[in-house]
Amino acid sequence: MSVAESESVLLLAEHTGEEGGSRLKLAFRQLRRNPVAVIGAALILLFVAVAILAPLLAPYSPTHGDLSNITVSHVPGPSSKHWLGLDLQGRDELSRIIYGARASLLIGVVSLTLGATLGMLLGALAGGFGGWVDSIIMRLMDIMLAVPGLLFAIAVAALLGPSLRSVMTAIAVVNVPVFARLLRASMLGQRESDYVLAARSLGVKRRKIIIGHVLPNSLAPVIVQGTLALATAIIDAAGLAFLGLGSADPSVPEWGRMLTDTQQYLRTAPQLALFPGAAILLSVLGFNLLGDALREALDPKLRR
Repeated sequence: MSVAESESVLLLAEHTGEEGGSRLKLAFRQLRRNPVAVIGAALILLFVAVAILAPLLAPYSPTHGDLSNITVSHVPGPSSKHWLGLDLQGRDELSRIIYGARASLLIGVVSLTLGATLGMLLGALAGGFGGWVDSIIMRLMDIMLAVPGLLFAIAVAALLGPSLRSVMTAIAVVNVPVFARLLRASMLGQRESDYVLAARSLGVKRRKIIIGHVLPNSLAPVIVQGTLALATAIIDAAGLAFLGLGSADPSVPEWGRMLTDTQQYLRTAPQLALFPGAAILLSVLGFNLLGDALREALDPKLRR
């Protein structure tokens, strides 16, 4: 083996082996020391725990209520029996917010999984093959991005009809071009790296370089985008439910629908809008804080 080939082997092993592991350890260490990441992770864990343990945490049924204390001009507020008060149908507001976390988490995870999977597949094809494959896929992504995301989601959800499945599909479709372009751009940048040139000089097949080296090293920005996309998915799901495009069953607890039902009672019972809005705010804040911290930890240019 020549000196040039020896250096190529060392360079390839250095980039994809021990250095990759140490880079992940360094990023994790940065996250543990970053108070923003800790706060974001704590909010996310709280959100997930509430969603999973909803049957144990909710003091009352989220779908059954008592209308005896509800009048046209009066909705009972927080009390010792109902900490966050009752809604317009006499249902416990705290129980509905707790169960609403389940719907938001389900919509966010499913829609992100579908959108990211399809988007990453298209992005990997475009970044790996290039040429006419790249041109066709990217022009299709440009067409999808030409329409504002929320407007596109509204159109898809309205076309499919009001249901949770429609909301998940609509949000997933909106995320496809985002992940496709992000992964494709990251792969194009990695293809010109020194370790790729080293692998080519050793005669490594193009498919092995792309799948074994370029693709794994291009996932860092995709991971960051995933956490931020979860926050956006929760907001979009609440917006679609607010517009009446969520679940067709009005008794299903959704934070967006809870905001819709309180429009005419904003003056007399503002807590009905305040508590679901605060739940949306805290869950989205957690994902945004963790996403920003992840971006700073994984990107050496932003690392402090």
